[in-house]
Amino acid sequence: MSPARTIRSVRLAFKSLLLHKLRSGLTMLGIVFGVFSVIAMLAIGEGASNQAQKQVLELGATNIIARSVKPPEDVSTNRGGSGFMLEYGLKRDDYKLLNERVIPSVVQSIPIREMVQEARYGGQALNARIVGCTPEYRTINNLRLDRGRFLTDQDQETIANVCVLAYEVAEQLFRHEDPLGKAIRFGSGGRYEYRVVGVMKPRSATAGIGGSLAAQDFAKDIYVPLRTLYERQGDEIFRAVTGSFSAERIELSQITLQVEDRDQVIPTAEYVRETLERTHPDSKDYDVVVPLELLRQADQIRRIFNIVLGSIALISLVVGGIGIMNIMLATVTERTREIGIRRALGARRKDIIQQFLTETVVLSGVGGMVGVALGLLTPPAFGLIQWFIQRFVLETNVAGTDMGRMFFDMRPEVAFWSLPLAFGISVGIGVMFGIYPAWAAAKLDPIEALRHE
Repeated sequence: MSPARTIRSVRLAFKSLLLHKLRSGLTMLGIVFGVFSVIAMLAIGEGASNQAQKQVLELGATNIIARSVKPPEDVSTNRGGSGFMLEYGLKRDDYKLLNERVIPSVVQSIPIREMVQEARYGGQALNARIVGCTPEYRTINNLRLDRGRFLTDQDQETIANVCVLAYEVAEQLFRHEDPLGKAIRFGSGGRYEYRVVGVMKPRSATAGIGGSLAAQDFAKDIYVPLRTLYERQGDEIFRAVTGSFSAERIELSQITLQVEDRDQVIPTAEYVRETLERTHPDSKDYDVVVPLELLRQADQIRRIFNIVLGSIALISLVVGGIGIMNIMLATVTERTREIGIRRALGARRKDIIQQFLTETVVLSGVGGMVGVALGLLTPPAFGLIQWFIQRFVLETNVAGTDMGRMFFDMRPEVAFWSLPLAFGISVGIGVMFGIYPAWAAAKLDPIEALRHE
């Protein structure tokens, strides 16, 4: 068909559709909302997936994390031998063994010890996570300094009583003061003083991963030299709660190994698992987490998520297509006499089919373009919904929970490949559901059509 005939057919299609503006507009709405829902669903799925992948990447795509895990009650053992002392988790000997074996692919490894204690300065106090670590902890966890300095090798060697505060800890303990050079207290009875040498910039929390790696909120951290924590605090943790008493001994909370290349992460992780299985043969007091494996799983979940959400949204497009078929069949009935006149003047069946298919494509195409325009507004629209829910629906404390943060931190990201896809599907559905009405119009007998009133 020549371009001139195509343009003329499109003009006639617009003219016919504008004769019934309301009906055409309502029919088009099915396609508009169908295209919008496809783009919006995929954008929400993409945003949720990217958020999950970002949190996994913050753990380090080339990292291997061995984490101490408190064993279930039915398999807990008092390996310390003191009767009431529960001893579990990674040992300093595990760290030495992994380092002595000199794994070629490992660039660096750091031991970490964590405990929750009350930190005090003057009349201010809060429960903080005390993290005993080495200077490499900062780079391996992508932490940034706000002021001062981080821990150094000299702090480790001299067992210095120094600490670095997370931004929120500094804000709560030192409301109107500069914390650098000041001393805070924590430890057994708050008897140990630690001089503040640095403050970190705010850092978003990482999501919990299964039962092996809990969510980490870096906002409540206080970093001290690992050797200092050993000397001042020891390995035992005693808790006295009304009517009960518990004691635990744990040497290391975590060992993080950084591998030189992504391709070496999985084989190195298997080697680490085999090594720890030999030193912990009968216990379930550790786990090995590989962020790269989690990243691949998140990518697979993203694909499944997009397929499921896209399929659900496609249903609304199909419903819109059924609406188009219904209207076009009604149009054929209304325009029977017009069809008879055109046939009598020499129009062929394929001309009639072309005319009605053009109207269908114009209807679905315009609806598709409007739907794409609305789909581009998904991020600000979702932000408005988040604001409304947070302001008028949820209680204030709900937004601070893990699920609340996950929802309110999510930012839909429009996948630009979804725009031509959704538009193409809308036009395809228009053609598919317009073929039967067009064929029904072409099959009308010209003489009978002329007699139609």
